[in-house]
Amino acid sequence: MTENTQQPQTAPTTELPTQYTPAEVEGKLYERWVDKGYFAADAKSDKPPYTIVIPPPNVTGSLHLGHAFQHTLMDALTRRKRMQGFEALWLPGMDHAGIATQNKVEQQLGEEGKSRHDLGREEFVERVWQWKEEYGGKILGQMRRLGDGVDWSRERFTMDEGLSKAVLTIFKKLYEDELIYRAERIINWCPRCLTAISDIEVEYQEDDGELVSITYGEGDETLVVATTRAETMLGDTAVAVHPDDERYRHLVGKKIKLPLTDRAIPVVADSHVDPEFGTGAVKVTPAHDPNDFAIGQRHGLESITVMDERAVITVHGPFQGLDRFEARAAIVGALRSQGRIVAEKRPYVHSVGHCSRCRTTVEPRLSMQWWVKVGPLAKAAGDAVRDGRVKIHPEDMSKRYFDWVDNMNDWCISRQLWWGHRIPIWYGPEGEIVCVGPDEEPPAGEGWHQDTDVLDTWFSSGLWPFSTLGWPEQTEDLRKFYPTDVLVTGHDIIFFWVARMMMFGLYAMDGEVPFRTIALTGLVRDERGKKMSKSFGNVVDPLDWMDKYGSDAVRFTLAKGANPGTDVPIGEDWVQASRNFANKIWNATRFALMNGATVEGPLPDASAMSATDRWILSRLNETVAAVDAFYEDFQFAKLSDALYHFAWDEVFDWYVELSKTTFQAGGEAAGVSQRVLGEVLDVTLRLLHPIVPFVTDELWTTLTGGESAVVADWPKDSGFRDAAAEREIATLQQVITEVRRFRADQGLQAGQRVPARLTLDGTPLAPHEPAIRQLLRLQPEGEGFAATATLPVAGAEVALDLSGAIDVAAERKRLAKDLAAAEKEKAQATAKLGNEAFLAKAPDQVVEKIRVRLAKAEEDITRIQSQLERLPGA
Repeated sequence: MTENTQQPQTAPTTELPTQYTPAEVEGKLYERWVDKGYFAADAKSDKPPYTIVIPPPNVTGSLHLGHAFQHTLMDALTRRKRMQGFEALWLPGMDHAGIATQNKVEQQLGEEGKSRHDLGREEFVERVWQWKEEYGGKILGQMRRLGDGVDWSRERFTMDEGLSKAVLTIFKKLYEDELIYRAERIINWCPRCLTAISDIEVEYQEDDGELVSITYGEGDETLVVATTRAETMLGDTAVAVHPDDERYRHLVGKKIKLPLTDRAIPVVADSHVDPEFGTGAVKVTPAHDPNDFAIGQRHGLESITVMDERAVITVHGPFQGLDRFEARAAIVGALRSQGRIVAEKRPYVHSVGHCSRCRTTVEPRLSMQWWVKVGPLAKAAGDAVRDGRVKIHPEDMSKRYFDWVDNMNDWCISRQLWWGHRIPIWYGPEGEIVCVGPDEEPPAGEGWHQDTDVLDTWFSSGLWPFSTLGWPEQTEDLRKFYPTDVLVTGHDIIFFWVARMMMFGLYAMDGEVPFRTIALTGLVRDERGKKMSKSFGNVVDPLDWMDKYGSDAVRFTLAKGANPGTDVPIGEDWVQASRNFANKIWNATRFALMNGATVEGPLPDASAMSATDRWILSRLNETVAAVDAFYEDFQFAKLSDALYHFAWDEVFDWYVELSKTTFQAGGEAAGVSQRVLGEVLDVTLRLLHPIVPFVTDELWTTLTGGESAVVADWPKDSGFRDAAAEREIATLQQVITEVRRFRADQGLQAGQRVPARLTLDGTPLAPHEPAIRQLLRLQPEGEGFAATATLPVAGAEVALDLSGAIDVAAERKRLAKDLAAAEKEKAQATAKLGNEAFLAKAPDQVVEKIRVRLAKAEEDITRIQSQLERLPGA
């Protein structure tokens, strides 16, 4: 009834420990998978390829929930494809993390009373390599804990020899194609790390600052500007107004005095200025603001740098040598003493950029840097998505991608660090500039020197999909596994990493895309949907949860929340529930093995099966089809939910329970159900394996005697359906559920047995009477049976004699008390909703809550009255 081609490698066993202990299973099982080479891909294989390259974590990093989340999804995808017969490669590696790694080593040196300059560049870089070997890569061991099925034989590092060659190769190619150039532009500068940083390395937060309004000019030729960075006024070279602003038209083209200096600066008309914002006049500091730099370029303004690399004022005068924040206070004080301060607002809350590494306030700074001319590269990256060569999932995220690639600014790729790929440009004594490729000798002779900067880390990670496969060499891996199939990554870095890989992949690989699908995930948040942050105290170490609940529980919780592109809330209670699911799988399989469940031999013909057997096989095939469809659409939450409810509700709670009477009775029917149960568990464990690999592999090999679920065949939908059996079991479930509800309403204990008469004529339920009686704890009628309650359900009738089962008087008294409380609640809610004065004043949400209370009270009244009517003697 399902396509099961598994052949046992060893004899199945019925022995399982009474409890599942993840710590006793996971570590040894993972090492077995690796030792057996299950994750090693073969470039010579004739199987169709399936490739995912891991977004390289920082060499300095540890596994956080975001990693665990994305790795769970990537692992599930590759495990399933491997089971489907693909040559699946999930390629691991790490990023050299220029700034973060250099900071780590500089901190280490600081503890020794040294700086990198004491060592010199060459010795410092050697020290970083030593640190990497000793401390770096902690996350790789943590990936093993999670169960990552990566090909460790292909592990890469962005600074290894092969990837370094790729970096030099593409730099030279871009340089020769005039797509890399050197220019003085505004960049994000960290005065603590002493380097340019990328936009993604700037984190914005609302800071308490100040907004100061200052009078520029003298006499009748004055205007007022407002600024949050008064210290930058020392570098002002103009004041800009909108061309159509009548208030300042008479000043355009004139020069006005710049306070605290002996300079006069022009008033220029520029359409960038918003006349409705503030006074409609803005100070222009081209060397310290990106918008001002653009205005300066349009009007040919001078750019005056007023701070050094540590954000210390360099302009001659009373403020020279002051830190920028000290200078800010001193300059405002000086302006105040001259009567030029029109207004001051403190605190003035506004968004301020901070270095993500050290939290220092970032300073926009004019600097000579190396840039990538992104225009033609970005256009190609946009076209590849527009023409369908690359699909973004979910599709509505495409707009974000286009907003970025269609409006991308040139990319600053140089960093003022020592750790990283050094820019392969050499300068000669006569102003010569030579770009040196990977197999070329640099110029020799007196006066030649190499550029001191290194490349942005994103430059090398942008090559990741093809450099890790051997490019620029035409390797077997590159031919077999490129382009990759899926990139799984967070929507928060679509602009910074995804776009760069698209640009470089299309450029280096002659128009071939780096991946066919971009599957975007959300961010992991706490159970209240709040961003995880150390400052909030809600950061979770996934390893703690793995230690406590097992890796499968963490994986299943993350997958169950993975709706495409949306954030994932997660709490410990949810991980505990997933642990309970793993235990349920274990216990149900253990029960099945103890009761003779088997995968040996073919499935019996449907004609030999009970309706219960045919029902579960029909539902099994429907689940296989649903899970396959959800995988193809990256609907991990839906497929996890489908598997959870099928396994727990239908297999464990219904089929296993309904089969108990069959097993107890023995005979041919029991043998059929044992084979069906074995089939269902075999397929269910394989369906679950990509998400929860440890517990499923342990159980599957025990059940089937197969080598490993890792290399087992992925289940296929055989097409078997039995609508009649599904209707029959739905009727059976309805009867059992309704009687259970009635028993609970009457206060009967779960295991309490009561006499009952079942009338099943005219229904298909007669064969199920033994199961109904067992599940509902119903005894035969016996002598003196007197029905005190009769339940008509789905054409059947269940008559119960509760006379000796409950204290009728006490139960009536309890229900009467509950009824009085519900009627009081209804009266209070009705009165409030009938009060026009109250409705006129109360907020909508308050009124809605009262309506909900009224509906609940009415529902309770109906339920309790029904219970009272059903009591004996009513």
